[in-house]
Amino acid sequence: MPISKTKPLKIDGSTGEGGGQIIRTALSLSMLTGTPIEIVNIRAGRAKPGLMRQHLMCVQASQAISDASVSGAHLGSTAFSFTPNTINSGDYAFDIGSAGSTSLVLQTILPALLFANTDSKAASTVTIKGGTHNPMAPTIDFLQHAFIPALTKLAMQVDIECLQAGFAPIGGGVIKATIAPFLRRADRLPFKLMERGELISIELVASVLNLEYDICQRELASAKALLVEAGIDEMLITTRGNKLIGIGEGNTCYAKITHKVAATCNHEQHHQEMFTLLGEKRTSAEKIGNRLAGLVKRYLFKTDALVDEYLTDQLLLPLALSGGGEFTTRVISQHSETQAWLIEQFLPVKITFDIIDNDRTMVKIVA
Repeated sequence: MPISKTKPLKIDGSTGEGGGQIIRTALSLSMLTGTPIEIVNIRAGRAKPGLMRQHLMCVQASQAISDASVSGAHLGSTAFSFTPNTINSGDYAFDIGSAGSTSLVLQTILPALLFANTDSKAASTVTIKGGTHNPMAPTIDFLQHAFIPALTKLAMQVDIECLQAGFAPIGGGVIKATIAPFLRRADRLPFKLMERGELISIELVASVLNLEYDICQRELASAKALLVEAGIDEMLITTRGNKLIGIGEGNTCYAKITHKVAATCNHEQHHQEMFTLLGEKRTSAEKIGNRLAGLVKRYLFKTDALVDEYLTDQLLLPLALSGGGEFTTRVISQHSETQAWLIEQFLPVKITFDIIDNDRTMVKIVA
């Protein structure tokens, strides 16, 4: 990590994507580098500018684990300053107080806890109450089946449990993460996910919270039928329905795709991608299932890139912190461009996006 700075780094929160991601990543990097920050113009282009409850919880959680000094952070504020101290591993519990995303709060403090007291073998635990399945954030399923397996390739040990599901508008979900200190391994193979290999499996999962189980069955049947019609071997497709525990009501479905990484890639044999959808009022289960199948087909048939745009966005910081890497992705979102820019403000890394063709871009992180 670079030497901490005494002069605050001023960050324009309206830069690029201009949303909550700038807040979360800036907090993560501030704690990791010891750099004081001042964020202004927070969510300036949004219908409701300033800090919302979920963003405020990200600030408060970061303050708790790093004993930070904070000023100006309150609901609706468009600027605040944050000066971190030592990151402390331990057992933490946070309540967003709404259906705000537990995943995004966790991702804010996860890098700091991974790198806290790395000479210690004691893991940290974090329990967060709020929303587990949000339309504008990665679901807990995505973290468990796409993000965490990718971190495992980097020798990062994180386990996440969903103790209770929570959907908008009530929330009430509970997740628990166990985070082991990151120990850099000299024998870690380079993170290199370049070419897609043989398709191993497609797991379709639909879940309901206090709704009719029939919704799951209809979503799964529709999705599977479209995938088989597209020429995917039916033997590779499995389906599973779940009844979730929690308050309120909700419905979610996802497709977990597992395939081999081509032999030319000197790394892990398998790679997992996740596509998730939430049920919608006045939208049939069949339509949701069809949309899920459409996401899978686009990934399998429209590009040979290994990593989808959403996972791309979330991999940049872990790779920048653990020695770099490279992979192919379908498209670079404004989220990813903003993330790369912000990481380079704090760390001595270079992140590049090189277009290979219309459906593939090479992402390189050189640390």
